[in-house]
Amino acid sequence: MGKVIAFANQKGGVGKTTTAMNVSAALAEKGQKVILIDIDPQGNASWGLGVDEDATEYTIYDLLIGECTFGQAAVKTDYENLSVITANVDLAAADGDLKKMNNPEYVLKSKLIGYRDSYDYIIIDCPPSLNLLTINSLSCADSVIVPLQCEPLALVGLSQLLETVSLVKQRLNPDLKVDGVVFTMYDGRTKISQQVVQEVRQNLKTHIYQNIIPTNVSLKEAPSFGQPINVYNKRSVGARAYAGLAEEILKRDKKL
Repeated sequence: MGKVIAFANQKGGVGKTTTAMNVSAALAEKGQKVILIDIDPQGNASWGLGVDEDATEYTIYDLLIGECTFGQAAVKTDYENLSVITANVDLAAADGDLKKMNNPEYVLKSKLIGYRDSYDYIIIDCPPSLNLLTINSLSCADSVIVPLQCEPLALVGLSQLLETVSLVKQRLNPDLKVDGVVFTMYDGRTKISQQVVQEVRQNLKTHIYQNIIPTNVSLKEAPSFGQPINVYNKRSVGARAYAGLAEEILKRDKKL
């Protein structure tokens, strides 16, 4: 059965989508069959993998409101072993639609029934907010990975997110766990980045991934070309960092 990992952080601009997208691509490159569910109304993960969400027949919104099946919504990318379910601005209306349904927190989970065995990993790029879409993602996930930007204010958002994960675990998904925190946008030249990493490592009891994602020009450029970093610039420090993070994930899941 495929493992469902939600990449979540309610604070925007922390590298969440970049991490979900590039981890998906790195896992696929290592032979894992992966699907990335873009459940962020901005649709950046779809775009960053070269899939035009407006050109696809169905999006995650159509799946959630029952207009299609999971299999119909899944689109193959140009990269081996990697598929995506796209998102667009229609998803902004999903919160209101979900509230009208029975068991609104479990809609996404119900859509996965019968499809988990088709993948090794199902990666969910959550929206940058703690809304019903995020709750749906956490309710069907096996685990959460939290991308954490290396700046002091990011620590405030981290505590809020961990509290939300704890509440979801208590009330909706007792099997949910936090796989860990991954540092993003790290600039080793600044004391701030170094201090954040040191403080989190000293005080956070949650697992922290060893691979740190640096601030990198290629990582910023790659989405504009519709390519994950391992395709756009395989030799970049960003590509090496995400390859290492994917290896860590596989080793912890004992798939490597």
